[in-house]
Amino acid sequence: MSSAELTLIFGMFVVTFGVRYVLFGMAGRIHFPAWLSSALGFVPPVVLTAIIVPAVLMPKGTLWISPYNPWLLAALFAFLVALVRKDLLTTIVAGMLAFMLLRFGIGL
Repeated sequence: MSSAELTLIFGMFVVTFGVRYVLFGMAGRIHFPAWLSSALGFVPPVVLTAIIVPAVLMPKGTLWISPYNPWLLAALFAFLVALVRKDLLTTIVAGMLAFMLLRFGIGL
């Protein structure tokens, strides 16, 4: 391993550790305004949406909105299950089963 690679790895370690240490070290000492605390509640859904939407709509790297897209069909099915059941585990299992059936059972 070259010195440039070791320097890069060490730099990544310092940045990652520094950010996490500050967050854990200051936990409970810093109080955010109510509007910021409320806004931070939206971070997990936004991040998950940013991960899921490209994977569903562009599974092969280009936009693919079609009735033959098993990722899209399974996501729509999971969305409907979530609306009806309002249960995260049921939604995940139903979506995965729908995807497996569409992708490997039917062969879309």
